[in-house]
Amino acid sequence: MSEARKVAERYARRDVGDRYSALNPDVWQTLHERQRAMLALFARAGVRNVSGLKLTEVGCGAGGNLLELLRIGFAPEHLTGLELLPERHMQARRVLPVATSVWQGDAADAPVEAASQDIVLQSTVFSSLLDDAFQQRLADAMWRWLRPGGAVLWYDFTVDNPRNPDVRGVPLRRVRELFPLACIAHRRVTLAPPLARRVARVHPALYTAFNVLPLLRTHVLAWIAKPIST
Repeated sequence: MSEARKVAERYARRDVGDRYSALNPDVWQTLHERQRAMLALFARAGVRNVSGLKLTEVGCGAGGNLLELLRIGFAPEHLTGLELLPERHMQARRVLPVATSVWQGDAADAPVEAASQDIVLQSTVFSSLLDDAFQQRLADAMWRWLRPGGAVLWYDFTVDNPRNPDVRGVPLRRVRELFPLACIAHRRVTLAPPLARRVARVHPALYTAFNVLPLLRTHVLAWIAKPIST
């Protein structure tokens, strides 16, 4: 069985209910923190105007991340979403503008032209890939799509979840293995979700209080830049 098929089966087993609803205080604080950190990475990379940038998201899900990018100024015709699961692809297609391309299938086989993208985004996709060779195949495709000077925008968790054998953390050293030619700027973000859910139920302000401690942050947000010349 291919890794893509296995990923689809793992997702089918998940029953998260409303755990990731943006109405939950831990979720909206996580989203806001990540948005601020992403904008800070853009500024650090010298990105001042996004309206002309082309971006492809690997594993776009129901389109939530692409909707966020539209709100900060990306043009719909310059956005592409790639999604493995047919039901999520349909959800993304319903909510995203017609001008935004949404493709369904194994992202590594997507018809994205080489050196055509300014940014390739992945958010908690690689932690769902348990096969090292498949991870590398997808990373190579993402790198190939980037123009020189472009970057992979990466968000994923770095530690294993002992309660969920269908995922595994992707530490920074693995990111460097996947993109050996890249220049990587990164920061730790996101209070550990099980802890975030507990403390935010007591009071939303506790999310920020606990998140001050870097050791309690479980995710990495990274700007993985492709050199202008290699």
